[in-house]
Amino acid sequence: MKRIILILTLVFFSAVGAFAQLDNPVSWAYYGKKISSTEAVIYIKATIEDDWHIYSQNIKPGGPNKTIFTFAPSKDFSLIGKTTEPKPITKYEKVFKMDVLYFENEVVFQQKIKLNKGVTVVKGKVEFMVCNDKQCLPPNEVTFSIPVK
Repeated sequence: MKRIILILTLVFFSAVGAFAQLDNPVSWAYYGKKISSTEAVIYIKATIEDDWHIYSQNIKPGGPNKTIFTFAPSKDFSLIGKTTEPKPITKYEKVFKMDVLYFENEVVFQQKIKLNKGVTVVKGKVEFMVCNDKQCLPPNEVTFSIPVK
């Protein structure tokens, strides 16, 4: 009887561990770097677990949720252009009946800013959806606070 309880306990905790990994297959890292006394680049890196992907910022309507960056307004800096991304993978997905653009493994997004002050903190959020070949997790939102020195 003890052996059965032990086995069931191990199976339960293994299953809980597996589900916990599915809840967060994307981790985010941030870095701000001055490129001159008046400009900086914000780097926002997504590290994506094997077999998962996140979508580009450039998804057409009717497709999956695209990745969206929102930056909190500040008197210390202003955005220069839009957030850039490397070339995504393009694949036709039957579910959406369209080509979708996405990233696997890791992707680094960049946002150039004009500095109005020598030191600042860039705050904002990234909204994204992560999928694999079998399922998509509900859209998620992560806030960030990136020092630029």
